[in-house]
Amino acid sequence: MPQLKDAVVNDGSLSFGLVFQLKMEKDLSLNLQEKQAIVAEVNQQVAQAQTIVLAEYRGIVVSDITRLRATARKSGVYFRVLKNTLARRAVQGTPFEALAEKMVGPLIYSISADPVAAAKIVHEFAKTNGKLVIKAGAMVGSLMSAEQVTVLAAIPSRNELIARLMATMNAATSTFVRGLAAIRDKKEAETAAA
Repeated sequence: MPQLKDAVVNDGSLSFGLVFQLKMEKDLSLNLQEKQAIVAEVNQQVAQAQTIVLAEYRGIVVSDITRLRATARKSGVYFRVLKNTLARRAVQGTPFEALAEKMVGPLIYSISADPVAAAKIVHEFAKTNGKLVIKAGAMVGSLMSAEQVTVLAAIPSRNELIARLMATMNAATSTFVRGLAAIRDKKEAETAAA
C-alpha cells in the first residue's frame, strides 16, 4: 500500500498517481448496500444534530484532514467526507433539507449536537489552513452563510459557558464566605477587647 500521509486531496481524488494505484488494489466504488448504510449513518447523525457545517477541502494534505478528524472526534463532532448525493439523501425530510442546495464540490461535513462545536472546529482549522474554505452551514431550520458560521464559531461552547458560570458562582461564594469570616473575626476581636 502506498504512503498516503503526503498525498494531497484535490476534487475528491488523491494526486501523485495514487488514484490509479489504489484502484488497481481495490475497487473504490460503493455498492447500493454500502450507499444505503452511509445514508442511514449520516441520517442518524443529522437527527441528533443542532448544527451542520460544510467546508471545501480542495488541496489539503491528507495528514491535515486526519488531524482535523481527530480533533473533531475529541469534541464530539461527526466529521466525514461524503459524496454530495448521499449527503443530500441523508438530509432529505429533516430540518436541514435547505442545506442540500449548498452541497456542491468536494465537501467535508461536520455535524454536531452542540450548536457551536461543528462551527468552532472547522473555523479554528480554517484559520491555520487557508485551503479549507467554509461554504455554508445550518442550524435546525435555518441556513447560514460562511460569515454566519464564523460568527457562530466565536460563541463560547456549552462547556465553556458552564465553566464560566461555575467560576462566577465560585467567586461569589468565596467572597461571601470571606465576608462572613471577616465579620466573625471582627466580632471576636471586639468581644476579646471588651
